[in-house]
Amino acid sequence: MVKLSHLDDQGRAHMVDVGEKHVTERIAVAKGAVVMKPETLKLITGGGIKKGDVLAAARLAGIMAAKRTADLIPLCHPLSLNAITVDLEPDADTGRLEISARVKVNGRTGVEMEALTAVSVAALTVYDMAKAVDRGMILTDIRLVEKSGGRSGDYKAQDAAASGSADLRSRGMRSTPHEGAPAVRKRRPRLSPRVKSQIAKREAFREYLYNNKIQVSAISKKAGVKLGEVYCYLNGQTPALRDEVAARLAKAAGVAVDDLFKG
Repeated sequence: MVKLSHLDDQGRAHMVDVGEKHVTERIAVAKGAVVMKPETLKLITGGGIKKGDVLAAARLAGIMAAKRTADLIPLCHPLSLNAITVDLEPDADTGRLEISARVKVNGRTGVEMEALTAVSVAALTVYDMAKAVDRGMILTDIRLVEKSGGRSGDYKAQDAAASGSADLRSRGMRSTPHEGAPAVRKRRPRLSPRVKSQIAKREAFREYLYNNKIQVSAISKKAGVKLGEVYCYLNGQTPALRDEVAARLAKAAGVAVDDLFKG
């Protein structure tokens, strides 16, 4: 039987002692979504919600929540976080607002809960600000998609298990394995040098935006490129940006392309 680390020998909840663990860089990425009527999402993206800029408020709420995770989850350790990024990507056709959070720390314990909390509170903020026009919104698919660092090593969710089928997702439902079905462990494929380079460039772009306090929507608008294309790149849905788009973003930021995507 697997022993739960948050329970002592008498079965009582306690905070795990991480004092003997090594300090390493730890990163966690979580995702989730809010499913709503397409017309509601159109109001949100068009600035038609009376309470204000929903996407900006949700992004800030997610960042603030990640910093307060230890105050919300009883057995979490207070952490001095290095970076928090919260992105929201609207899909106008399906009425689905994808939310992702990336949290980084140099510490003795991971930041999975911080990333999950950021996504959860960002989603709740979207609901709160738009509930007057659509109380049927669904918060769904909140899950950890990847983590790195620490004694347990790296983790990356399988795409099928993480996102579910397109049909279930459109209805705000989760696909789950059959009860009693054996777990199947798959060997993670090796990443080619090209893929590693693409990942490094994406992370460099994220770091640049965060360090310079640049919003994705702002730089996309200034560069004259589609917001959805940039979000798809940041969320890993597309491996690389088109050269023309990368050049426009770099020009909008006032730096060379290599400085923006140096990986």
